[in-house]
Amino acid sequence: MDVLKKHSFRIENIQIDASVKHAFTGLQPQHGSLEEMPPILNAQSVTKQFGAKPLFLNVSLTVEDGDRIGLIGPNGAGKSTLLALLAGQVEPDSGELAVRKRARAAYVPQDSRFAPGLTIRQILENALAAAHVNEEEREGRLRELTGRAGFADLNAEAAALSGGWRKRLAITEAMVIEPEVMLLDEPTNHLDLAGIEWLEELLRASSFASVTVSHDRYFLESTSSQIVELNRVFADGLFRVKGTFSRFLEEKQAYLESQSKQQESLRNQVKTEIEWLRRGPKARTTKSKARIDSANEMIGQLKAMDSRTTVNSAGIDFEASQRKTKRLVEFTDVACDVPASPTPDDETAASLVRTVGPGLVGLGSVGPGFSPDNMPTHLKGALAPAARRLFTGLNFILTAGMKVGLVGPNGSGKTTFLRLLRGEIEPAEGTIRRADNLRLVYFSQMRELDESLTLRRALAPESDSVIHQGRTVHVASWAARFLFTSEQLNQPVRNLSGGERARVLIAKLMLEPADVLLLDEPTNDLDIPTLEILEENLLDFPGALILVTHDRYLLNRVASTVLGLDGRGHTGQFADYAQWEDWLEEQDDAQDKSTRRSDGSSKGQQAGTNSANPANNANAAKKKLSYLEAREFAAIEHKVEESDARLAAARDHVEHPDVATNSTALQEALKELDAAQHENDTLYARWAELTEKAG
Repeated sequence: MDVLKKHSFRIENIQIDASVKHAFTGLQPQHGSLEEMPPILNAQSVTKQFGAKPLFLNVSLTVEDGDRIGLIGPNGAGKSTLLALLAGQVEPDSGELAVRKRARAAYVPQDSRFAPGLTIRQILENALAAAHVNEEEREGRLRELTGRAGFADLNAEAAALSGGWRKRLAITEAMVIEPEVMLLDEPTNHLDLAGIEWLEELLRASSFASVTVSHDRYFLESTSSQIVELNRVFADGLFRVKGTFSRFLEEKQAYLESQSKQQESLRNQVKTEIEWLRRGPKARTTKSKARIDSANEMIGQLKAMDSRTTVNSAGIDFEASQRKTKRLVEFTDVACDVPASPTPDDETAASLVRTVGPGLVGLGSVGPGFSPDNMPTHLKGALAPAARRLFTGLNFILTAGMKVGLVGPNGSGKTTFLRLLRGEIEPAEGTIRRADNLRLVYFSQMRELDESLTLRRALAPESDSVIHQGRTVHVASWAARFLFTSEQLNQPVRNLSGGERARVLIAKLMLEPADVLLLDEPTNDLDIPTLEILEENLLDFPGALILVTHDRYLLNRVASTVLGLDGRGHTGQFADYAQWEDWLEEQDDAQDKSTRRSDGSSKGQQAGTNSANPANNANAAKKKLSYLEAREFAAIEHKVEESDARLAAARDHVEHPDVATNSTALQEALKELDAAQHENDTLYARWAELTEKAG
């Protein structure tokens, strides 16, 4: 079968054969039938083992055109390994991976790192060159890609970006080759809420197939057309359901109930056969021998099923201090400025207006590399001393039992707020009063663990036991509570997965009685069962909670109030996340109206106006645009909106059941979709070009 080529591509971040022009255009179906096309990726009976225990055994998974697969499973099931195997990064111990000939695939691993010294522009220019894009097309493609991703300054150093912006850059780099399948490993871990919404829109609007490892339930619901759970509890090693994440949960429940009934029936049969065997039947007849063999086979089946379906869960239980004081922390007219010597990973970039355009696509902040020195020229006037103020006039009282969700775009001051709470820094204005002997327990998103330590010493630094809620617990039992085996106790921490490291930190925090829990992105890398246990424990925790998370499901379920920082110095307190989003939109509308009324105001105000309103941009840019270009620029946003609508309609037409089952109609629909996509790409590139020329 010459259409398939096993292991025909090698991906190291992005090193792919990009000789085919575009999905559905470079590969034409044979004999006029799309159904004869082989899967893009086809893993059959693959096994991968590290140490004595296999991660997964004889697992099969195919990826077809248009599939949007959400890959889930418990920590340690091998999701990242399976994704790397599909990407050609890892060889299976047994089984095989078949890849459609000349398929273009892109792989974005969990940790997105770039070589020091390279700028955003250089990273993408190198990717365009590696993908053999024509030189005359590269600049337009680069501006289109960076415009959609929201990069304001292409000369910012890639390695110095925050984790969220490095992830955006890695995904943007992957888009260079126009892949037929995108493989994403935990892409939401470092993105803020605006970044997650950007990625959701990207995946929904794109024609390529995708396989995404994620534990973000809202994200899975929004972006996945199929869910695959990799878990040894299933007979085939995985369970695949077409439909949303909600549909998957229903199908999984039905499957497990059916399996439980089958298991109970088999258990009863085995009980009967064991009683017969105990009577000592003699294997003298063929019938007796067959029954003995059958009984032994059933006993083996039951043992395997019991082993497979035994599910352990992490024993998360935060300890409260039993403090009787009601009022714990009080902020009065607090203002906070950006620290004088920021580091790239701190929230140090001052946020400007939430603008809409190819340079700043509704992001809530100006993006990475923001400083007076490397800002785009047309935005420098917007930077005044007040831009370094994160928030001002904050009045907030934290009482026992409050569950506060802290939200805001990157750079709005969330981590700084936690530092203020902990007393690490002092406010620029106002006062913060804390209850006497207040006990704060802090979970840092940086996940600081000494990688040279063994798991035993990380869990119990001073002896082979810990004290939890007044009781002495042996380290082996304490480790088992967090799903670690006794064999892992003497392994170094550096060998643990991201989810396992998170469980180690949670285990350490549980040993400290707390008045206030400060959790900064605790959900990164945790599997869904562990997230559910964490949710229940946080709901039951009698002390106060400040929760920073990009997991909207967790936020809506746990938080009784939402404290929002908009990145422009404003704060607000809300009943839930949806109310915060509505308020943010109102703030945007008010900002737009304010800037439109300031035509005769300062240069800085004009800069804000121009970036917020393309029509005003056209007036301000007449000196740099010709008359015809200025008219084109004033109208292009409306054209882009119309093009987006046509593209969405074309995509819906392709996915219509009547079209999908008719090869002739499907071919026509795919041509229309390709034409709509090309028009859309061209308009975005032109918009970026005119914006850059306008300066």
